[in-house]
Amino acid sequence: MDLQLTGRRALICGGSSGLGQAVAKALVAEGAHVALLSRDAVKLQAVADELNAMGPGKAVIAPADLADHEGLLAAVDVAEAALGGPIQILLNNTGGPPPSGVNGLEPSVWRDHFESMVLSVFRLTDRVLPGMRAMGWGRILNVASITVIEPVGTLGVSNTLRASVAAWAKTLAGEVAANGVTVNTLLPGRIDTPRIERLDAARAAATGVEPAEARAESVKSIPAGRIGTTEEFGAVVAFLTSPLAGYVTGSLIRVDGGAVKAV
Repeated sequence: MDLQLTGRRALICGGSSGLGQAVAKALVAEGAHVALLSRDAVKLQAVADELNAMGPGKAVIAPADLADHEGLLAAVDVAEAALGGPIQILLNNTGGPPPSGVNGLEPSVWRDHFESMVLSVFRLTDRVLPGMRAMGWGRILNVASITVIEPVGTLGVSNTLRASVAAWAKTLAGEVAANGVTVNTLLPGRIDTPRIERLDAARAAATGVEPAEARAESVKSIPAGRIGTTEEFGAVVAFLTSPLAGYVTGSLIRVDGGAVKAV
């Protein structure tokens, strides 16, 4: 199927690894041009080189720290100059905080993670939206988690802040739908990424088992009987960024192997 993405311009947050890298790869394979954003310029360039060798789309880098909002806006300028026009596809993809509850956390913990996980998403989106509206076409996708629907007790900060992004996205979708801009939120379950490896290691340490055992135990709750691949996640996002998905907006889209039991 031709997803009609040839020449489309995308900004991919967290593009140096994991889900962001997988999305960038899927879009470049469809002929889109992507700008990769994360803090580590060296890692970004290595991914960009790999994507450019793969084609048919191209990749450039726009290093920035999500907690540095002015730096983020400057990175969008760099990305648009390198790609030759306004951003048409934005993947808001922020790193997750370490495991914790919610009771008794210092205000500074909430503030710091809000800056990087929530406010950065708002600022980036506000920066690219005028261009999308002027073109009458745009795709905004936010990577959250299935914990938006079924919170996990050990991921208190993530539960809270990702839910706020999901509510914001649903509100924004109604504001920009008539402009040809869609806004959707991805809810990945257990996808094989470095973050899942870290969470498995933390769970293993807390329970006194090996990481492989902790991972095997978690798989028991997934009806598909396995952890998902980043390629599967990237394929879902590629479709949602395409013109073919123009009637899909304001949605929470699970990529979780059936793990969420709620309707």
